[in-house]
Amino acid sequence: MTTVVKCPSCSAEVRWTPENQFRPFCSARCKQLDLGAWAAEKYRIGGTSDEGPSSEEDGTDDRRDS
Repeated sequence: MTTVVKCPSCSAEVRWTPENQFRPFCSARCKQLDLGAWAAEKYRIGGTSDEGPSSEEDGTDDRRDS
């Protein structure tokens, strides 16, 4: 029995098989739309903002020269 999932972009039914190169998406278009949404920061991973900016974000280098 083949597993069927919904495409995260358009909700079309997608067969979860090795032959489906776009899984979990139904097509290359839906895969690209999702990638574009991530690149445009439309999706965010939840969390707290208790931490200050990392050294990468504030431009400082935490490494010490010996």
